[in-house]
Amino acid sequence: MKYHMIAFAGGFLLDLILGDPHSFPHPVRLIGKLIAGTERRLRREPAEHERQELCRGAGLVCIVLTTVTAAAGLLLWTAYRLHPWAGMALECLMSYQLLAAKCLRVESMKVYRSLKAGSLAQARADVSMIVGRDTDCLDEEGVAKAAIETVAENTSDGVIAPMLCLALGGPALGFFYKAVNTMDSMVGYKNERYLYFGRAAAKLDDAVNFIPARVSACLMIAAAFLSGGDFSGQNAVRIYRRDRKNHASPNSAQTEAVCAGALGIRLAGDASYFGKVVKKPYIGDELRRVEYEDIRRANRLMYGTAGLCEGVCLLLMLFLV
Repeated sequence: MKYHMIAFAGGFLLDLILGDPHSFPHPVRLIGKLIAGTERRLRREPAEHERQELCRGAGLVCIVLTTVTAAAGLLLWTAYRLHPWAGMALECLMSYQLLAAKCLRVESMKVYRSLKAGSLAQARADVSMIVGRDTDCLDEEGVAKAAIETVAENTSDGVIAPMLCLALGGPALGFFYKAVNTMDSMVGYKNERYLYFGRAAAKLDDAVNFIPARVSACLMIAAAFLSGGDFSGQNAVRIYRRDRKNHASPNSAQTEAVCAGALGIRLAGDASYFGKVVKKPYIGDELRRVEYEDIRRANRLMYGTAGLCEGVCLLLMLFLV
């Protein structure tokens, strides 16, 4: 357990310090290649009916999860067999690669700096790298809102959920989660191509994120209370209770509602995807207009939430030693 605790803490610190250097090979890219290659093989011939597409999608999920989890577990087992320090070092590295706190901050702060410099065109380009909606039509407030929503939602998907998996099952469970999350981002769309093929991946992503999303929301509320200043813990609780279900996904609005309430702003609403406007309910109350400084505030809230989760997990591990 002590090696696991050291690796868990070390991975978190490495993420805070290094983030995700673009020149450094990342295992998620390998997972993406595995998903794309498996999809090509499974869909070499057109499906004869919808059920066949559903079965192929379920096959993709089974193949990818088995391969990724087994590979992660085997690598870690081999390293620990060689020497406990080798295993701990590899576990630390693998844990680091599963967390995305600094990467999330770096990418969203690019949007912040562009807006602060008055370059709306560059801000639209920057935010297009981290959101799936159309950005060419967004004004400054719309760009800022898109960045804030991404930080809020990915506090759960990119930071807290993998952290909880690492604490409970080490890198093997962490990479299981990351494979589910990556499949959902690649094939979990409700469009003509993936409506049936991607359904298994999308439903599984909803299931594995159900508890982490709610844990993330509770931790974010606590972070809002502890941070004070720019954040209102009481309003975060109020908006969370009211708006946590204002999203097509059962999980996405959990942390968005807390963030909107803590900052006293209104998020979500209608958005354009591939030229088509999608109607969405609002999250939060417009106590004031969204401003680019809210991107920085959302990141502070994300870091506070991550720090709380890390501390709670380490305390629980220490109790179990």
